[in-house]
Amino acid sequence: MIPWVLIDTAPVPGGDELRLKQRGSEFSIMLGANELMNSRLSGSEEALATLSCERLANKAPNILIGGLGMGFTLRAALAKLGPDARVTVGELVPAVVAWARGPMAPVFEGSLDDPRGDVRVGDVGEMIRASREAYDAILLDVDNGPDGLTRESNDALYTLRGLNAAHAALRKGGVLSVWSSGPDLRFTQRLRKAGFGVEELTVRAKSKGGGARHVIWIATKT
Repeated sequence: MIPWVLIDTAPVPGGDELRLKQRGSEFSIMLGANELMNSRLSGSEEALATLSCERLANKAPNILIGGLGMGFTLRAALAKLGPDARVTVGELVPAVVAWARGPMAPVFEGSLDDPRGDVRVGDVGEMIRASREAYDAILLDVDNGPDGLTRESNDALYTLRGLNAAHAALRKGGVLSVWSSGPDLRFTQRLRKAGFGVEELTVRAKSKGGGARHVIWIATKT
């Protein structure tokens, strides 16, 4: 078996250290003993984009994605959207962007060069709080979902205050979509309290089915 090779490490602001590992053509991003993402498991991240884009009425939507990761959500959104769409990705860790343009470039399949996309290094929470009725969709694939692992301040995105900010940043009929490694009843309740209509969907980690079951909330600003 081909052994894993450590490619690089990167500090998470206010958190722990990320490690990028490679085994042949497979990549893994680790936090301690926890694997945050793997290049062979893209299904639920792709579903986050696909399910969200299918619900958009605007043919030239403005979309914000929280978390670049391995680019699966960005790539799926660009594949689903038309030529006039705009997609901004907020990524907190600069090294993740560098990995995307460096060793992991084959995974991204040129999506970072799409003129409809813009990757910004920064806190997506700050981007949301600075906006008012600016987005047709906000897609959050940050940390492990509402129950975070990498950075305590990520939890602020999923509090009632954070959800109220997302509600204000969306246009009427806009969609807040949230990826999670598992269900969270209290988070569903907070979404409803913030004024969203809520769908809770179970998706599989592998793009062709199988693998772990993850959860996606599709919350619509009515």
